[in-house]
Amino acid sequence: MNKMSIKRDDVVVVLSGKDKGKQGKVLEVQPKAGKVVVEKINIVSRHTKPRKQGEEGGILKKEAPIYACKVQRVCPKCSQPTRPAHKVLADGKKVRVCKKCGAEI
Repeated sequence: MNKMSIKRDDVVVVLSGKDKGKQGKVLEVQPKAGKVVVEKINIVSRHTKPRKQGEEGGILKKEAPIYACKVQRVCPKCSQPTRPAHKVLADGKKVRVCKKCGAEI
C-alpha cells in the first residue's frame, strides 16, 4: 500500500493534462491505485442504462480518478501549491506543514 500525502477534503491544483491549473476538493483517495478523485476535474461521459424502474438512463457526467502525482496540495494560509512537509510536535503527534509558509495543514 502506498503512503499518500494527499487526503480527502484537501484542496489541490492540477499540474498537467486537460485540466491543468484548475483547483478542486479531493472527494476520494485510492491509495492502492495511487489515484484521487477531484471535484469538477477529469469529467467523463458515462453511458448508462436505467436499472430500476423510475431510474434515469442516458449520458451521465461524472468525475474519473487521476494520478495523485499530477495534483499538488494548496496551502489554505498562503494559497500556494506545495508539497507538505512533516513535523513532530512535543506530544509526539505528527502533522503536515506547508514548505512555503510553515503553516500547519
